[in-house]
Amino acid sequence: MCGIVGYVGNNQAGPILLEGLSKLEYRGYDSAGLAVRDGEKQVEIVKAKGRLKNLSDKTDEGKAIKGNCGIGHTRWATHGEPSEKNAHPHMSDDGNVVAVHNGIIENYSEVKEKLLKKEYKFYSDTDTEAVVKLIDYYYKKYNIGPVDALAKTMVRIRGSYALAVMFKDYPGEIWVARKECPMIIGVNDDATYVASDVPAILKYTRNVYYIGNYEMARITPGNVEFYNLDGERIEKELTEINWDAEAAEKGGYEHFMLKEIHEQPKAVRDTINAYVKDGVIDFAGINLTEEQIKKFSDITIVACGSAYHAGVVGQYVIEKLTRIPVRVELASEFRYRNPILGKNTLVISVSQSGETADTLAAVREAKEKGNYTLGIVNVVGSSIARESDSVLYTMAGPEIAVATTKAYSAQLIAMYLIATKFAFVKGEIDKERHDQILAEIDTIPDKIEKIFDDNGRIQWFTAKFANVQDIFFIGRGIDYAISLEGSLKMKEISYIHSEAYAAGELKHGTISLIEDGTLVIGVLTQEDLLEKNG
Repeated sequence: MCGIVGYVGNNQAGPILLEGLSKLEYRGYDSAGLAVRDGEKQVEIVKAKGRLKNLSDKTDEGKAIKGNCGIGHTRWATHGEPSEKNAHPHMSDDGNVVAVHNGIIENYSEVKEKLLKKEYKFYSDTDTEAVVKLIDYYYKKYNIGPVDALAKTMVRIRGSYALAVMFKDYPGEIWVARKECPMIIGVNDDATYVASDVPAILKYTRNVYYIGNYEMARITPGNVEFYNLDGERIEKELTEINWDAEAAEKGGYEHFMLKEIHEQPKAVRDTINAYVKDGVIDFAGINLTEEQIKKFSDITIVACGSAYHAGVVGQYVIEKLTRIPVRVELASEFRYRNPILGKNTLVISVSQSGETADTLAAVREAKEKGNYTLGIVNVVGSSIARESDSVLYTMAGPEIAVATTKAYSAQLIAMYLIATKFAFVKGEIDKERHDQILAEIDTIPDKIEKIFDDNGRIQWFTAKFANVQDIFFIGRGIDYAISLEGSLKMKEISYIHSEAYAAGELKHGTISLIEDGTLVIGVLTQEDLLEKNG
């Protein structure tokens, strides 16, 4: 949940860093900090516990720290309590290395123990401080430059990380390294930006690079150089972000989630229009041909959280229309159980960000086994998009709220389009049925709008049941799949205990938990199953 912002250019870094961090507040945090260097002067570090406003007040909105090169961070505590000493940035004993870090270092205790023997002192309880001082240790011991010091550190540490680092000997430069945790680098004519998510830099540039796993970069004003783990220069393609800055703002809504709920009709409509051309589903642009579709004998869907629930819907729909066997796997379990995949198994991964670590690992596992991979993602150029054989982009635009809404809806549409296309290509449905399905899909945005028009009844219902402590969502078939997502939303948004059950399973023990005051929500959209839910 932590956020990273970096800037190097001709303007004062402090205000730019603070503004970038403000665009990442949706990620959640407990403290924040800035490190800014003015030429060859010693870097100035300012930290504050609590809201970003505390840091802004402490630095006069960033103007009190002078310098054109800096890094900023919002921290969500993992190692060590929320406090000023544990807030990022962290520095080596003599200030030679200063860095911010997203992720978790699994062997930080081992690294810290080694550095203590080398007479390094530690002031915080974080894993990040150990990484900063390990970089400093290699830099000085071997008398090497930033690339080699970072590379040696990356080999030594285990876990996930996005690092933005400043070296005393290289004023006016930021060095970055990445494994698993997302990071982008934006450029314009005279400045370069680093961020852990797109909204932080949209105001300044839409031209970005995506740094890959085990890669490093040297950032100077208006320029970026990339390196692999061997220290060799590598070339990267510049990508243009098609979001606009307004799309990443609240737009008058009270919070991002409410805004994104109301953006669902557009997200669904845009996703339909991206792949349905003149009444035909066209997957040519995603690098998936009809000849390939005909070869797939079965499908495995891998995902986490809400994306997994979209995959469960996909299982019901794809099997019903195509008669192709489908399995849905939690990506976090997939790679640990040596999955059985046939040579003609299509592996579909689903992830809004395209950076979900477990899902990305599942994609790599599938590719190692020789399977064809299709990614359903919302972020252009993300890791899953780059590493999958084909990619179907959902057109939801930036999703800022932690709890997904419009991206989930767009993923459902993607599943229906895949099911319909595959069924038609394999001859399981004829042209008439194909057109009926597309016509029905085309009505969905308007139907979502009608739900918004019923806002009064929704508010009445929520007011009546706002104090319940336990909720069960039940349904059969695809309604059960939808119940899974409803229950998750209830938990993560309202902090109310909630469970989802296939309606027929409620009687097997769980019904004993239902008592006066327990709310049971039945999802009933299939007429032929209404009696079975009574």
